[in-house]
Amino acid sequence: MLYCFDNKFEELPESIPLFPLNKVLLLPRAKLPLNLFENRYLHMFDYALKNDRYIGMIQPSELSGSISGNEKSPSLYNIGCAGFVTAFSQTNDKRYEIILEGVCRFKIKKELEIKNGFRRANVQWSKFKSDFKTEKLNHKEKREDFLKILRPFFEKMSMNVDWEMIEGTNDEDLINTISMCSPFDVNEKQALLEAISLEDRREVLTSLIHMNVNKNNMGSRYVS
Repeated sequence: MLYCFDNKFEELPESIPLFPLNKVLLLPRAKLPLNLFENRYLHMFDYALKNDRYIGMIQPSELSGSISGNEKSPSLYNIGCAGFVTAFSQTNDKRYEIILEGVCRFKIKKELEIKNGFRRANVQWSKFKSDFKTEKLNHKEKREDFLKILRPFFEKMSMNVDWEMIEGTNDEDLINTISMCSPFDVNEKQALLEAISLEDRREVLTSLIHMNVNKNNMGSRYVS
């Protein structure tokens, strides 16, 4: 039998370990480097390696606070994105440096008992089966319009970018990479994650970029 590196929707696990991180976004087919050093997340990583190699990236909810006053167990948004461990290395100072590749978004059905300090949940994948298909924008003009607003946004954010690389990037990688790398708030990152299609995500991202650029422009008027 020929070995297959591709993940299949039908083989997604019923439960996955959860890695809650504020303002960290993972999207299908994108890659996310992570540095693990807390004891519970070292255990989480070992668990993932022994059980399908999936880790669910998810954000704590800003508005809902913590569960029973326990700061280590904040309430979570119910939608995240599962990543598949594609590479890792163990450092001399007892850390793991890993790479997750986004596979599919999920919805939490029920959290399970905490294991060695990390959280796990039974999850539902069915709403996001389309995550296994590469997308592109509906019209070339929309990509061109999006590229036009990126330059002032990057300038305001003091972000250095390779424009030749950006122009040569496909639609999905472009939209998803900007969504993941931009310094948006938790709720804004969540809106990007929950956008159903790539076209929907482009619209959300465009609105966020306009708001950030306009906010910075308004603030600069009051600088003497």
